[in-house]
Amino acid sequence: MLSGVRGGTPGPRAVLICGPTASGKSALAMRIAGERNGIVVNADAMQVYSCWRILTARPTPEDEARLPHALYGHVGSHDAYSVGTWLRDLSRLLEEEPDRPPVIVGGTGLYFHALTHGLAPVPGIPEGIRRESRRLINEGETDRMIRELRRASPDSVDGLDLENPARVARAWEVQKATGRSLSHWHAQATEPLLPLRDADPMLLWPDPNGTASSIDRRLRRMVEDGVVEECRKAIPDWDPSLPYSRALGASEFRDHVEGGVGLDETLRRIATATRRFAKRQRTWFRSRMGGWKRVRPDFDPT
Repeated sequence: MLSGVRGGTPGPRAVLICGPTASGKSALAMRIAGERNGIVVNADAMQVYSCWRILTARPTPEDEARLPHALYGHVGSHDAYSVGTWLRDLSRLLEEEPDRPPVIVGGTGLYFHALTHGLAPVPGIPEGIRRESRRLINEGETDRMIRELRRASPDSVDGLDLENPARVARAWEVQKATGRSLSHWHAQATEPLLPLRDADPMLLWPDPNGTASSIDRRLRRMVEDGVVEECRKAIPDWDPSLPYSRALGASEFRDHVEGGVGLDETLRRIATATRRFAKRQRTWFRSRMGGWKRVRPDFDPT
């Protein structure tokens, strides 16, 4: 099943499964949930959006019919959704399903960190600052936002993924709205919903070369399953300032549909971006998830 993971008996403890993209998380989650009569719960920030099933490799309708799934595809593309909203949704779900062990799975490390360490009580961001942030992102001014963060507070970019415009925008908004850095607010975190000691955490750690091959196979399968048409349907309401538009491959497939970029070139660009994203995920996991048990899949993630 997995190298280095001891077989266990079914129980009420939550299982947490995190790992880089295309590492086999969903397949493992379904296997464990099936063995324990559990429920598969999404912890991926892009799989919450209703417009993206194929693009984000959400569980298929057949998967969802076989086993209970929750917090997948329940958010409109233009609706606001945050880690705090996800925690509230998860808390409600755990109250409604007290006897069904959750298998919480995804690649968004920030969700798991908030779940197991608590959520920073960041004050609300005024709409005017949000609009300005979106404008800067749309105009490609991410570097300007980073410079302003550094001038405002030396620690404002500590641990921040500077290649992720959404993360930069969030830090910039918080600094502008509160006069304090996002890391300051993170230090004020509340009590966690699920402390790590009360769960069975698994951090999948596949061979990077194997992950690259899995990414290529997944992309080919997405095309076969209709991802181009899925992206075509999203184009009429496209808003590049909103998080859903930053799903891996979304902008590239949009360029393919609207800009005439060839499919082979589109897939090459997406594969490159996805490999870089997986590398950034590994870096984040190393720095923030030291208490998780690393395991190496010995099955084909796809």
